[in-house]
Amino acid sequence: MRLQEHRAKAVFAAAGIETPAGDLATNVATARAVARDLGYPVAVKAQVPVGGRGKAGGIEIVDDPESLEAAVEGILGMDVDGYRVEEVLIEAAVDARTELYVGVTMDRAARQPVIMASQEGGVDIETVAAETPDAIAREHVDPAYGLHAYQARNVVTRAGIGGEAAGAVAGVVRTLYDVWAARDGTEAEINPLIVTAAGEVVAADAVLNIDDDALFRQPELADAGADTPEETTARAADAGLDYVPLDGSVGVVGNGAGLVMTTLDLIEAAGGDPANFLDVGGGADAERVRAALEIVLEDPSVEVVLVNIFGGITRGDEVAAGINEALATLDVSVPIVVRLAGTRAAAGREALTDAVEAVGSFEAAVDRAVSLAGGESR
Repeated sequence: MRLQEHRAKAVFAAAGIETPAGDLATNVATARAVARDLGYPVAVKAQVPVGGRGKAGGIEIVDDPESLEAAVEGILGMDVDGYRVEEVLIEAAVDARTELYVGVTMDRAARQPVIMASQEGGVDIETVAAETPDAIAREHVDPAYGLHAYQARNVVTRAGIGGEAAGAVAGVVRTLYDVWAARDGTEAEINPLIVTAAGEVVAADAVLNIDDDALFRQPELADAGADTPEETTARAADAGLDYVPLDGSVGVVGNGAGLVMTTLDLIEAAGGDPANFLDVGGGADAERVRAALEIVLEDPSVEVVLVNIFGGITRGDEVAAGINEALATLDVSVPIVVRLAGTRAAAGREALTDAVEAVGSFEAAVDRAVSLAGGESR
């Protein structure tokens, strides 16, 4: 589970890492009141549990109330990687002399935690890691002993971070590791970690991902994030569904991993992009089919749903009943294309409501779904 920025910053601040003053707003009036108290300039930052907010236009620095109003109105309601922005963080802007990166994660190849530091802060650190890996200094940590002070100093020095700020940055690295370990983190990072003209070290951003399997040990944080893809996957598993979110716009519901994977391949071959893998399994009843559609339809990037069922022990009339129930009880605003074959498929097609589009063949159903999603189709 990834905490939203303001929650991650609260955790970091409680541990002793300095963060900018700020508060949340869900409308322009509240944003103006917060900015007035802070004093301009301020940052307006979309609060969603994903990265890439700046590239998506979800972060703006403003100097006056008029610019603030335009920024808040533009960011609230926008979509950032499938998440609708419901609130923004209004935060005091920080005068940066230097922007750094520090982070902690698990190096699974080394089977140890690794701390990282770089002078390439404020940019896409994944790009830095891929194109100039030497720009990121790393130091592995034996979890039996924890992070020693000399290791934090070593990683900061190897990153080329010197001067009066080096000691403070090393202190932030040690605290970040302590937070990561205490909070069952999978990833903790600050990008950028700003060194101000006055020599202060401030976390201008904050990322804290928590191991889903350890949330029972973090009850105060368990409800702190939005409904992340990981949480949706967990809910799907509770319903007996195998679900993996992807990045496309064609939602997929099928039975059998092989059939679903083939469906994904054909969607891509037809010029589309699948939004997910979802296998309802063998013998799926109406309730499981309804639950599958509910999971898929929660993804705001889905523009069409393709239901592809080849019935053996799964009955076509049960599938149709689940689809009809979903249409009757859920807010369905996208088209649904259905291909039914196998056991009681004819009865299922006959029972389907006119609100869905039943297509006879596998290939034709894929082509129709891709076409409705704006893809090329064959």
